[in-house]
Amino acid sequence: MFEEKILEMELAGKTLKVSSGKIARQAHGSVLIQYGDTVLLTTATRSKAPREGADFFPLTVDFIEKYYAAGKMPGGFHKREARPSVQATLAARLIDRPIRPLFPDGFTYDVHIVNTVMSYDGKNTPDYLGIIGSSMALMISDIPFHGPVAGVVIGYKDGEFIINPTPEELEDGELDLSVAGTKDAVTMVEAGANEIPEDIMLKAIMLAHDQIKKICEFQEKFTEMFGKEKIEFTKKEVMETVKSFIDENGTERLKAAVLTIGKHAREEAVDGLEDELLEKFTEKYISENNLEELPSDVKKEFKNYYHDLMKELVRGAILYNKHRVDGRSTTEIRDLDAEIDLLPQPHGSALFTRGETQALVFTTLGTKEDEQLIDGLHTEYYKKFYLHYNFPPYSVGETGFMRGPGRRELGHGSLAERALSYVMPTTDQFPYTVRVVSEITESNGSSSQASICGGSLSLMAAGVPIKEHVAGIAMGLIKEGDDYVVLTDIMGLEDHLGDMDFKVAGTKTGITALQMDIKIEGISKEIMEIALKQALDARMQILDVMNAAISEPRAEIPKTAPRIHQMMIDTDKIAALIGPGGKNIKGIIEQTGATIDIEDDGRVAIFAENGEILEKTIKLVENFVKDVKVGEVYTGRVVKIAKFGAFMEILPGKEGLLHVSEIAKERIAKVEDVLKVGDEFEVKVIGVENGKINLSKKALLQ
Repeated sequence: MFEEKILEMELAGKTLKVSSGKIARQAHGSVLIQYGDTVLLTTATRSKAPREGADFFPLTVDFIEKYYAAGKMPGGFHKREARPSVQATLAARLIDRPIRPLFPDGFTYDVHIVNTVMSYDGKNTPDYLGIIGSSMALMISDIPFHGPVAGVVIGYKDGEFIINPTPEELEDGELDLSVAGTKDAVTMVEAGANEIPEDIMLKAIMLAHDQIKKICEFQEKFTEMFGKEKIEFTKKEVMETVKSFIDENGTERLKAAVLTIGKHAREEAVDGLEDELLEKFTEKYISENNLEELPSDVKKEFKNYYHDLMKELVRGAILYNKHRVDGRSTTEIRDLDAEIDLLPQPHGSALFTRGETQALVFTTLGTKEDEQLIDGLHTEYYKKFYLHYNFPPYSVGETGFMRGPGRRELGHGSLAERALSYVMPTTDQFPYTVRVVSEITESNGSSSQASICGGSLSLMAAGVPIKEHVAGIAMGLIKEGDDYVVLTDIMGLEDHLGDMDFKVAGTKTGITALQMDIKIEGISKEIMEIALKQALDARMQILDVMNAAISEPRAEIPKTAPRIHQMMIDTDKIAALIGPGGKNIKGIIEQTGATIDIEDDGRVAIFAENGEILEKTIKLVENFVKDVKVGEVYTGRVVKIAKFGAFMEILPGKEGLLHVSEIAKERIAKVEDVLKVGDEFEVKVIGVENGKINLSKKALLQ
């Protein structure tokens, strides 16, 4: 009925198995990829015809997590998978970034790649498999694609690199590095690192590329055996009428316009010249062709070529004249400014500005109840630190709808969160849940890195004991043939027209996060080495500015933050603190209004609105868990009268005997003559034996 094609290779001591021809046969390309017991179905499909009038490549990459893959049930009322999780969205971005540059220039067919996780063993993560699977589905399809491309993950622990580590190995290690590339060059990097030096990071990237080469050769072999013939595609040539008019009338003036200082002034100069040239061209074209108006396709052709010429002029000025549009040298950073405590009520606030990019960042301290539940294919867990990134349209001087976060917001927020996570204190050091929110108030490139700088400042301002400041910088690249130049601190235009966006974040000690995307088919080790060196120099300059604003975390958290106290109790005292049906702990909460979190290991965290309530709550908790000691004095309450004395509660749930002979100096004939139930007074513990507590009032009268 069908012919299944299977090919296998050894990768990092395990078998990578790829098959095609059995499942999803109506897609233009489909593969089932298996590594360990993790299985991913990847399909690649194209539209029947190009998208008319499109001036971009309409590629969509989806990453679908199915709960059945891990033997789990979806949560919620409907019990079915809904919108993609944050992790699934980030995985889709991870796949999109290395394959997008490898399609032919001008290709406008709609292409849809779907990665569906069908089996997950908890050891072999499906994200990098999605890069391999997507490449193979495209390679064997009839869709033009300049692949293959492959991805691997590198971990690092105790001085040793680990290829495709398990989630546990990544958690325990010092590096979580995802790399994608072709046989010839690296095309994408994504990393989180525990202050890893630049030379170690570069070695890890090149080790990954060694594995990528093998996987690409494996894909080529599979394609030779089972691939389809590609459809014919030729990029449409620019209309000679449009090209000659703009070249003759606009080149020199456009050269001057793109060098206008200031983002908005430059945009006005460039757009104004375009409008002027278009008006003149329209008159000429209508007159020569006896038309009433300029055809829409010709107008679009005019605008596209004008943009292409602007790109060529900007790139040429940088590459051959080392002249950036704002006048900076290739290694110069824009003007920097760092402030803290902008607003009175937030627990921590900071404003970080780099040129025309600005992030207003806030830190909020919360309790255990504020932890974020992460539920997906992996084991369910809670996060005590998370960062959210918001990019409102006003930040770039535009109007627009403000809905929930999209892929860009999630990706930038994840990168900033990862960069700062490596300097965050442990729960033992700082038991608060910490939320950081970055509001981008102005943007002209590298707003994610501004979020990292602002986040670090706001954390210190809020009194979060982070190890040290983290700063981020974005590097760019202009490359033509063998000529290239690496740019420090790229702005929006250089990112848009350039060949690389290489973001590096870290402390003065080493790198904590890395992200690289390129628009060409790869970059060399030499270029990466230069970019890392320039990024290190820039990072040190930024850290100096940040340390001038605040150099270490405040010793005290702000008055507006909840107060917290953390203590350890014996695990056998947990039941006594909670009480039957939660009676004891509920009583404390009702008396104080505090929040009390009790862990199975005996860790007790108390959160209160102010210091007075905190002290009261601590005392009440201690009363339930502290041991009675001989010689200590307690305020007790008579709970029962007997012939031989009175039983008194000196701590919640702890009673002792006040013998009749220990009530007073003189002899007492009847206990009822001097004591009644409910009386409260101080007594001293004079003995504890086999759990029995002996009390004395007389000892305090002597």
